[in-house]
Amino acid sequence: MTIAPPVPSRTGRAELTIDGVSREFPSNTGAAATIALDNASFTVKPGEFLSIIGPSGCGKSTLFNIIAGLDLPSSGRVAINGEAIIGQQGHVGYLLQKDLLLPWRSILNNVIIGMEISGVPKRKAREIAMPFLEAYGLGDFADHRPDQLSGGMRQRAALLRTVLFNRDVILLDEPFGKLDAQTRATMQEWLLDLWDDFQKTVVFVTHDIDEAVYLSDRVIVMSPRPGRIVADIPIALDRPRKPAVVTSDDFIAYKTRILTLLHRAQEAEAPEI
Repeated sequence: MTIAPPVPSRTGRAELTIDGVSREFPSNTGAAATIALDNASFTVKPGEFLSIIGPSGCGKSTLFNIIAGLDLPSSGRVAINGEAIIGQQGHVGYLLQKDLLLPWRSILNNVIIGMEISGVPKRKAREIAMPFLEAYGLGDFADHRPDQLSGGMRQRAALLRTVLFNRDVILLDEPFGKLDAQTRATMQEWLLDLWDDFQKTVVFVTHDIDEAVYLSDRVIVMSPRPGRIVADIPIALDRPRKPAVVTSDDFIAYKTRILTLLHRAQEAEAPEI
């Protein structure tokens, strides 16, 4: 499949399908294989914001690597708009917890990396990117180096770089995990504004239940390894979301339900003593 050069768009619509995806890692010592992910199946609708939450080692990052074409499943299917993408890179935007900004490049030149990789000339990429930096609060920092910015501003640049790669599906792997609480809250609001503008299909991994409920249309809860989906919960909170919603009865009910599911899954997988 040919990947088109990016032209930043607010109209991209993509459905992501995960169908029976499992991943086993063979042992080098002859022991039984490690099952990291076991028969994961779900569909993310076009423009939907879905979060995945579960304990460390439950296969979330493994799943992301499979979707991004960086790893192959042992079984199962991954498709965008019905077309299989297993083993193919470049179909999704992918942001890790680390911003991975290049220290020798300015913020503007970091933001355009995805476009450059896709074949957009550097000068044109800068022309495309600069209005977006200005619109999303980075215009005054375009010529700064990453080490001159706060953690929140660096992550903002990394998120904008991912969006400007212009893929209709975006994977965000704990992008706010290393930020302090106040900066994290600010970044959540900024991300919702960005998502609302572009309406990309977003899959977001987090360990924070409040964050998952606050940001998402749906939350998938996973068990400890081997990672299995134990619940798929629609979040019926009004949008646009406002910080005050976290004190509402509905929000607290969702949070309690997810916490209970995580505890039950942990207990079910715990070895007998």
